[in-house]
Amino acid sequence: MWNDWFSIGPLTVHGYGVMSGIGIVAAYFMIESRAKKKGLDYDKVFGLLISCLVFGYAGSKLLYMMTILPELLADPASILEHLSGGWVVIGGILGGILGGYLYCSWKKLPKWEFFDTALAGVALAQGFGRIGCFLAGCCYGAPTDSWIGIAFTSSEFAPNGIRMIPTQLISSGLDFLLCGFLVWYDARKQKNAGEVTALYLTLYSLGRFILEFFRGDAARGAVGVFSTSQFLGLFTLVAGAVILVKRRRAEANL
Repeated sequence: MWNDWFSIGPLTVHGYGVMSGIGIVAAYFMIESRAKKKGLDYDKVFGLLISCLVFGYAGSKLLYMMTILPELLADPASILEHLSGGWVVIGGILGGILGGYLYCSWKKLPKWEFFDTALAGVALAQGFGRIGCFLAGCCYGAPTDSWIGIAFTSSEFAPNGIRMIPTQLISSGLDFLLCGFLVWYDARKQKNAGEVTALYLTLYSLGRFILEFFRGDAARGAVGVFSTSQFLGLFTLVAGAVILVKRRRAEANL
């Protein structure tokens, strides 16, 4: 689509980066606002966000490197070529959760309450991020003759001139819907802290597992018949379901 927006000297502003930045900023203000309404220590939201971002990006990059491990072993110097690009979202989610857990433990914050507050914002950020994927042409779908297909003309990632399922936009829409659902559930249906966290893990994993069947990029790696994200998503889906059952039966915080 249209990833290179404009250049200032040697610096080029990319649509992917802009949309990712918008997502992060939007998530921050949403999480801070929700923390205030819930009576949480909203001054800690910025530190929580930074911790989640650092661990999230590290987890995303590490998992991506694992998917191309044979290539890296054959040519170790090529690792430098992959430092600026290539991410696996499920790795970012796991890394971000770890970062949030460590930060909440360090600051002695109620973990379930902060996770419930933050994960709707995470879904919001992911929605914007997937629009960035669409602009860049990465994470593209399988070829299709359907009316829904979209052909890229100048992408550095997707095959150009071939109509493909817009999995990026579908994923973005699902992320925005998940954000709205989590906010609604938190306000109207949640009985015990931790249920929203469990629902995020369950619903995101389920949606991602199904959508992966319509992806066309092979660079995301595979474990047997499943893509890397599908394989790990099975574990996060089960973990979310188990947490949901336990949290609905428990009153105590983590």
